Amino acid sequence: MDAPELSVSTQAALLDLNRTCLYYRPVPPSGEDLIIKKYIDKIYTAHPFYGYQRICHVLDSDHGIHINHKTVLRHMREMGIQAIYPRQNTSKSEPSNPIYPYLLKGLKISQPNQVWSIDITYIPIRTDWLYLVAIIDCFSRYVIGWGISDTMEIDFVLDASNKALKTAVPEIMNSDQGSHFTSPKYTKIFIGAGSKISMDHRGRAYDNIFIERFWRTIKYEDIYLNEYNAPRDARIGIARYIHFYNTERPHSCLRYHTPESVYYSVT
Repeated sequence: MDAPELSVSTQAALLDLNRTCLYYRPVPPSGEDLIIKKYIDKIYTAHPFYGYQRICHVLDSDHGIHINHKTVLRHMREMGIQAIYPRQNTSKSEPSNPIYPYLLKGLKISQPNQVWSIDITYIPIRTDWLYLVAIIDCFSRYVIGWGISDTMEIDFVLDASNKALKTAVPEIMNSDQGSHFTSPKYTKIFIGAGSKISMDHRGRAYDNIFIERFWRTIKYEDIYLNEYNAPRDARIGIARYIHFYNTERPHSCLRYHTPESVYYSVT
């Protein structure tokens, strides 16, 4: 009797892989597109309040990249980024999913696991690009969980969330209003664990400032410096950096203690 063919999900589980990494991207990105995205990411990381028209101007004036506004906007949409100023109906939310109130206004964060934040960022590499999701404890700045994918499918967000909850359960889980975080597949994980869901105001990335600062740190201290050649190199390097960030890097906001030492000394 022939053995039944295993599904992609089953194969990934047996190999301890995120199944999104097994999907084939049919059209490889051009070298020109990768260079443009790399510069957009650097400009946006330094100035997250820049919209696509201003980024288009900087690409032209500072880097000699002559493309139109629509092309810049297309790249930014593929990268999953947008300017942080308030706007109407431009973030990638899913209209059918519920939006939860923002619970952090005026809240004093005084202990670990009181508030966690989650977000996704674009990771440029020489041959392609990836997406990094991270969950950070807002009191200690400790990275509780993270994951990398070469697509924006929700699976890597769910995997990172489930792994993080093996460490602890936050009182409040904060995110933006993107479709990944309004999805019931995501919210039910934390609601089922006993957390309250909090969501930033539309277009206000600074509501989620703790993880925005982490993105700038990892990009300036690791990703831009190393310019990883391939997805495997990026996964290994980013894992190494996050371990360093958690366990060895003194944090100025923590009186130069490490995030791990603050997180576990209180918990």
